[in-house]
Amino acid sequence: MKSKRLTFSIPIMIVVWFVAMWMLNSGYEEIQYSIRLMIAIGAVIVSGVISYFLFPDHEGKKDSGK
Repeated sequence: MKSKRLTFSIPIMIVVWFVAMWMLNSGYEEIQYSIRLMIAIGAVIVSGVISYFLFPDHEGKKDSGK
């Protein structure tokens, strides 16, 4: 079931969005807003993909080897 992965990925993506926009707005005002928006979107996509593949799909189900 892939919904378990999404329950972790989507909140991470939201946090990355807010942190990226805050950092870009506070430290890089000279960059156009549209460029800052594209940078934040790229960060959200990369963090979402990484967190989707790094979180296990079946964490509690392990074979006993028998």
